[in-house]
Amino acid sequence: MELIAYITIGIIIGGICAWLITSYRHSNQITEIEKRASGAEAIVIELRQQVQQKDTEINQIRDELDAESELRARLEESQKHLQEEIERFKEMESKLSETFKSLSFDALSKNSEEFLKLAEKAFESKTAEGKKELESKKELIDQNIESIGKTMSEVQRRIEEVGKVSGEKFTEVSTLIKKHEEVTSKLKDTTERLGNALASSKKRGEWGERMAEDIIRLIGMVEGVNYIKQKTLDSSAGRPDYTFFMPNNLKINMDVKFPVDNYIHYLNAESEHDRKRYRDELLKNTKVMIKQLTTRDYINPAENTVDYVIMFIPNEQVYSFINEADITIMDEALKQKVILCSPFSLYAVLAVIRQAIENFNLERTASEILKLLSEFSKQWNAYKDKFRIMGERLDAAKKEYDSLITTRSNMLERPLKKIDEIRKQKAIDIDENIKLDETALL
Repeated sequence: MELIAYITIGIIIGGICAWLITSYRHSNQITEIEKRASGAEAIVIELRQQVQQKDTEINQIRDELDAESELRARLEESQKHLQEEIERFKEMESKLSETFKSLSFDALSKNSEEFLKLAEKAFESKTAEGKKELESKKELIDQNIESIGKTMSEVQRRIEEVGKVSGEKFTEVSTLIKKHEEVTSKLKDTTERLGNALASSKKRGEWGERMAEDIIRLIGMVEGVNYIKQKTLDSSAGRPDYTFFMPNNLKINMDVKFPVDNYIHYLNAESEHDRKRYRDELLKNTKVMIKQLTTRDYINPAENTVDYVIMFIPNEQVYSFINEADITIMDEALKQKVILCSPFSLYAVLAVIRQAIENFNLERTASEILKLLSEFSKQWNAYKDKFRIMGERLDAAKKEYDSLITTRSNMLERPLKKIDEIRKQKAIDIDENIKLDETALL
């Protein structure tokens, strides 16, 4: 009797274990599907700007997964209910075991067979119901897997497209970066050369003079005609960089000054204290340069110079910085008869000087032109008088000529005609060689 009970329990437990194993496998499949769905969701989130049109499908998948979760909860509830049934079966078995002890072996066998049949029917019913539910769930999961697969394929396609476009863009960006590196390298070399050049005061002076000469050529001035370069003054040892000729034999001298050292230090300074110190040094050096120009006899009436001298700063940024840092420095320079010029303002000053020279030259030659015009007018009037007299004489000669070919000719022809008439009347033959010709007489 105990053997039958154990067999019955074994069958029930085996069926339950088989059902649990099947449920576990499906649970693993569900877990794997959930992991894949989570991965797909992560990819979709990462590329949501490119696959926004798939949001609706993903939401549907999430709803289906929620439904699956609900089904799983129901399955767990069924498992729990089945466990309760097993416990109830065990309790019934215990009671049946006590009952079987009091019954005969035949009755127990019969009842056991009926009980086994009843248990088998109940187990088959539960198994069929669970199998049907699992098959339905499997179909739903397969549909979800297929939908997720399509979504993953679409996402993969989009990723490949984005990767292709990104590759092309990356190639373009790499090319641009390479060109930028080349330009940066060239700019760095140029900057280093310029920095080395500006580090030497001699090189700075040559560079400033080159800037001045470019502006002078742009104006159209010619060396030796409109200006001279670095000529020592007759009355002193001073030698301005440029001397420009002005009307009435006047001159104006110009020196090139480039106070760039402290300006560069100012730009590279890291603290406000250092910037202030370098700015003050720059202004101080500029004022010293202005003072130096006033002590070199660049303004000297004996040399026919005007009352001002030009100080050329060949950089607009430095010139602007000086004026912004000290708005009174321009007035102080003018008080000392020094004109501060940047490249733009020097162009304007030299243009005015050249125009003044041209106007003066035109005014100076105007009187000479008027004298020449007066002399030309006198000679022209004399020419007209002579021409008139010659015309009158030609008219008189023409009258005499007309008189000769008319009146005189007619008077000469009359005797000839009479002679010819007499010859014809007398029938006198005349040699052809001595025949009178009217045209010959004319």
